[in-house]
Amino acid sequence: MKRIGAHVSAAGGVENAPLNAAAIGASAFALFTKNQRQWKAKPLTAKSIEAFQANCLAHGFLPGHILPHDSYLINLGHPESDGVAKSRAAFVDEMSRVAQLGLDRLNFHPGSHLKKMDEAACISRIAESINMALDQVEGVCAVIENTAGQGTNLGYRFEHLRDIIDKVHDKSRVGVCLDTCHAFTAGYDLRTKDLCDATFAHFEEVVGFSYLKGMHLNDAKPELGKRVDRHASLGDGKLGLEVFRYIMQDPRFEEIPMVLETPEDGIWREELDLLRSLC
Repeated sequence: MKRIGAHVSAAGGVENAPLNAAAIGASAFALFTKNQRQWKAKPLTAKSIEAFQANCLAHGFLPGHILPHDSYLINLGHPESDGVAKSRAAFVDEMSRVAQLGLDRLNFHPGSHLKKMDEAACISRIAESINMALDQVEGVCAVIENTAGQGTNLGYRFEHLRDIIDKVHDKSRVGVCLDTCHAFTAGYDLRTKDLCDATFAHFEEVVGFSYLKGMHLNDAKPELGKRVDRHASLGDGKLGLEVFRYIMQDPRFEEIPMVLETPEDGIWREELDLLRSLC
């Protein structure tokens, strides 16, 4: 079964996220477990955790269909000791919150070298950060998101993802989330079935579908290869609908959370209906 949904609001408490997902007819969802633009947040309360789990159970959301995302402030490849220490502490806190909720994965952007270290050193630092977090928090998989390659962000080549994974000690607790907009604007063409065949064959060769733990289903406002992260509603961007038809019909994408991060939340239900119509 294809598990599709959106990155829904957790305003008022994480327990509201599964309710917001159910309200748009989702079978998966993503959320922030804290304010994504702040370093620290109040701990989750036992009441919120219990309500979150009850709401997930009531609406049929299993842990494997939920894709929490960490704070945008975190940079696990930060070139400066203070910066990486702060990011690592925040990442461990995010992993701990996910574990408290009974979830099994945390989606994150790998990191940026800020023009202060080379790519190889930054990749090693990102992997070291992941290893440190996995040592401190049990039961949660670190899910690396491919990026559009804007600025000094790493993760825009499949080879970056492979090289990070290669340096993670526990391969059973690392995975990948593929964002269709990011892939396209990083230079991976997905506009036809043949191009999807080629791109996903390359992903299988370099990374491997065994590591795929989630998807972000977004159209793209920029042209191919522009390395700019700007999402568009499905069918309204330069990517088009063929890749979404491909994903919805391909068994390699079964039973993983595939979530919209498209800009108009008011049409998410219609976008989910559109995705189902492509099966």
